Amino acid sequence: MKTPWWFLHKTPLAFLLLPGSWIYYLVGRCVYLFRKIGVYKSRRPIICVGNILAGGVGKTPIVRQIAGFFDAPVVMRGYKKSVKTGNVGDEAVMLARDGLQVHVGDRKSNIMLLDKQSDINTPIVMDDGFQNPKIKKTVSILVFDQSLGYGNGFLIPAGPMREPKSAIRRADAIIVIRSARPKKHFVLPTDIPVFYATNKTVSPYGARDKLFAFAGIGYPKKFFAALPNIVGKKSFADHYQYTDEDLKKLMDMARKKRAKLITTEKDWVRLPDALRDEIKYAKLETIIDDNFWQWLGDKIKWQH
Repeated sequence: MKTPWWFLHKTPLAFLLLPGSWIYYLVGRCVYLFRKIGVYKSRRPIICVGNILAGGVGKTPIVRQIAGFFDAPVVMRGYKKSVKTGNVGDEAVMLARDGLQVHVGDRKSNIMLLDKQSDINTPIVMDDGFQNPKIKKTVSILVFDQSLGYGNGFLIPAGPMREPKSAIRRADAIIVIRSARPKKHFVLPTDIPVFYATNKTVSPYGARDKLFAFAGIGYPKKFFAALPNIVGKKSFADHYQYTDEDLKKLMDMARKKRAKLITTEKDWVRLPDALRDEIKYAKLETIIDDNFWQWLGDKIKWQH
C-alpha cells in the first residue's frame, strides 16, 4: 500500500483514527508479551537493526553497511516471501547482490542453524525484529530519518508509529539519517547513544539528462527530491509488483518527455530481467559516522 498521506501531519482524519491506534497498541502489547515466552539466546552476537516507524526510514542500507563491515550473515523475514513463487523479497535480493549471506524466513530457525557453524565470533545481523522478543539481542539499533522524525507521532492506523516513543528506551543506540530539511520537534532521548549517517543518491546518468523517475517505496518523495533534472515522476505502493502494462505506460510517458527512466535499486530488482538493461537505478550510498563502528565493536566485544 502507499504510505497514507496523513501519516506525516496531524490532520482531522488522523484524530478520527486514534481509537484504532489504541486497539492496535493493546493487541501489539499482548502479542509482544506472548512472544517473550521461550526466548532464544544465540551463541553469536546478535545485532538487531529496526525501526518504530512503518517503513521508509532507510533501514536496509544501514543493515548492508553493518553486515558488510563484519562480513556477517543477515537474517530477515522477507517481505511477501513465498516458496510457491520463489519470491524472497526485494531487500533480500538487494543485500545478496552485494555478496552478503542472506537467510530469509523464520529468523529464530535461521539463527539456530547459523549457531551450528564454528565461527561464533562473527555476529549475525537481524534485519527488523525490534518488536519481536523471541530472540535475545546483543545490540538493538533503531534507525530514524531526520526528514520524517516521528511522522505525526500517532500509532498505526492514525500515524506511522509501530510503537510509542517510550519504546526507544529498549534500544542500545540510534542511527539518524541526516536530512537538509529535518522534521521539526524531532527530539531523541539524551541518555541513549545517537550516531549519524549520510545518504547520497548516485544517478547513472549525466547532469543534463532528463529523467523520468518512478518508485514503489515507503516515501517516494525522498527519492524524487534526491535526483537532478526530473521532468516526470510516478509513485506506486511500497513493494509494488510491476505489471507489463505498468512498465509500458512508464516507458511511453518517458518517451513523450524525451527522458530516461530511472528508479530505486529496491524497485529495480523487482523488474523483469529483460528490462534491467533498459531501465537503470540510482544507487543509494550510505556512510555512517566513524565513531559508530568503534562503539559497536566494543559493544559486541568483536575481535578482528
